Amino acid sequence: MSFFSNLFGKKQPPAPTTSEAIQKLRQVEEMLEKKQVFLETKISQELATAKKYGSKNKRAAIQALKKKKRYEKQLEQIDGTLSTIEMQRSALENASTNAAVLKALKEAADAQKAAHMNMDVDQVHDMMDDIAEQQDVAREISDAISNPIAFGHEVDDDELEKELAELEQEALDEELLGVDSTAELPNIPVTDPPSSVDKKSKAKISEDDADLKELEMWAT
Repeated sequence: MSFFSNLFGKKQPPAPTTSEAIQKLRQVEEMLEKKQVFLETKISQELATAKKYGSKNKRAAIQALKKKKRYEKQLEQIDGTLSTIEMQRSALENASTNAAVLKALKEAADAQKAAHMNMDVDQVHDMMDDIAEQQDVAREISDAISNPIAFGHEVDDDELEKELAELEQEALDEELLGVDSTAELPNIPVTDPPSSVDKKSKAKISEDDADLKELEMWAT
């Protein structure tokens, strides 16, 4: 009875966390690696002893080789154990990473759910329709404001072309009238005939000679 009570009634200790298990495996790895170094040293020593005695002391040489074989067997077992521990540690590290990723994804999903808690797809569509409608209203208001209503109705293009033709004809008439009013006969050069010029020159020279003679008479 006590056996079954101990077997089924005893509470099992809580399982270690992933980080605790990984740390424990690392400690075991370090211990086994130190033992590897010790065994490799012992193997080298026993091999040196066997070579030392050789045929001189065959019994001692054989004993050294037997010890070397035992150490090599232990070293082989440790190598296998380290491989198993390394695989287990990698699995735990991957599990820890996966757990962290899943936790982050769950937190993101919860945050997204909380963000969408007060949102409804139909409400979002209605809101977007309202935004589009208000944009149309704003566009119509802008068009109405920019429409030049103060200038009255649209001006007829034919009327504008007729007015332009009249302006061009008026300009052409003014140009023709301007040419007629400014047409004059060639100017007659206002100069004295050559004979008149010569007579005046000669008269000027005679006056100068008379003055010169009068000046000479006064000087004497």
